[in-house]
Amino acid sequence: MTAAATTLPYRPCAGVMLLNPAGLVFAGQRLDSPSPAWQMPQGGIDPGESPLEAAIRELGEEIGVGPDLVELVAEMPDWVIYDLPPELLGKVWGGRYRGQRQRWSLWRFRGADTDIRIDQPHAEFSAWRWIPADEMLAGIVPFKRSVYAEVVGAFRPWLAPF
Repeated sequence: MTAAATTLPYRPCAGVMLLNPAGLVFAGQRLDSPSPAWQMPQGGIDPGESPLEAAIRELGEEIGVGPDLVELVAEMPDWVIYDLPPELLGKVWGGRYRGQRQRWSLWRFRGADTDIRIDQPHAEFSAWRWIPADEMLAGIVPFKRSVYAEVVGAFRPWLAPF
């Protein structure tokens, strides 16, 4: 990372681990990745918005799931931070950030698979599936793998059928 990049701030972001009744994790395949890249719903926190408010908004914007279909289980107490790899610095988020500081929450999905709609106006995913948490670690882009490992580790006590 260049010296100039280290002066850039981290983008505040909310991340959501969404579990189905079988204890599997929602994974969406990113539309903007040249190779298959799977991730959990996540996105920026707007000014004046709490991480949990952003998490609910992101669920609606990315997969069409409203607050009536989810139940909060847990929230990580601390922010998780990652830096962008050098080839992405200056290219994403208008070059304004060096990476993200994310606040993750765990939610139970109380709806049916037909309630999940990735065909949103600003779609981010081309496909989706339910997978074991450890499989999510294998499918995430390498520069986010340590973040996902921390998230899976923090939420592992709740990763079971309900």
